[in-house]
Amino acid sequence: MKKVRHQLEETDRRIAAALLAAPRASWRTVGGVLGISERTVVRRAAPLFHDGTLRATAVRNPACFPDLIPLALRIRCRPNRIGAVAATLARRPDTIWVDVLGGGDEICTILFLDGPEARNTLLLRDLPATPAVQSWTSHVLLRVFPAAFDWSGGLLSEAELTGLRPGTPAAPTRSALLPVDDQLIAALIEDGRASYTDLARRADTTALTARRRLEALVGGQVLRLATEVDLARLGMRAEALLWITAAPGGLEETGRLLSRHPQVRFTSATTGPANLLVAVAAADLDALYLFLSETIGALKHISSLEVTPILTGVKRTGLVRPGSL
Repeated sequence: MKKVRHQLEETDRRIAAALLAAPRASWRTVGGVLGISERTVVRRAAPLFHDGTLRATAVRNPACFPDLIPLALRIRCRPNRIGAVAATLARRPDTIWVDVLGGGDEICTILFLDGPEARNTLLLRDLPATPAVQSWTSHVLLRVFPAAFDWSGGLLSEAELTGLRPGTPAAPTRSALLPVDDQLIAALIEDGRASYTDLARRADTTALTARRRLEALVGGQVLRLATEVDLARLGMRAEALLWITAAPGGLEETGRLLSRHPQVRFTSATTGPANLLVAVAAADLDALYLFLSETIGALKHISSLEVTPILTGVKRTGLVRPGSL
């Protein structure tokens, strides 16, 4: 397993947190919100992007792409082959996350599969044909709660987050995508901070059209912009996945409450024995314990909870972690 890299300095962590919450925020906006100069933001942030500490990308919202099947898999593997299986999954273009869990014999991966044929090929052919895979369970993501999309790991105040937010997000829309959108989405997945000029060149359109379409895609929650970073470098050394069973009548309320918590980076309603999948990042094990006992313990609709620690993240937001393979 690769060694955890040293934490960033306080200013770097706050800049990174601002870019987690608002991946395309201008250097001027970040500086204004954090109370530092634009020049300082550029001087500190540019090297972080250059060396891969920060990486900007985008993720499609499956709710706006009817052909996509969002699936979470929990895969049990032979421990001596866990790295090879995780690497193979990470190389797939349809995997969004690949995390090694628990005692080193389980992987959780989230995939956006291109329809029933791709799903059946994976579940009925590829996984059964892999000797290192011992068993698996599949869970369809029924609804991803968007409240955590401006997540900052609790490193920013509410006032700072408000300064980074462009406004109240629109409801997800299933309106037809324009021909130019496919090229824009592909370009943003490759570089979520690409300039409008670069986006226009990639999509063979004008910078004004690229800007308008990007704002429509993000504002309508068709696309989620994201900044990828090793959370340990921000001081968060305890990550876990929570598999929660909530009463059906309280599922929506519980999911929304959890998705707004500063330690929660992802929340989705799922099929399977548990009906909520929650990804949590805490400073340490004590902070994780307090989250479980105080935050989870206070929610009235929860009937059971399984906690699976994350040992290492191999792929996040569709990007393979540097040095993880």
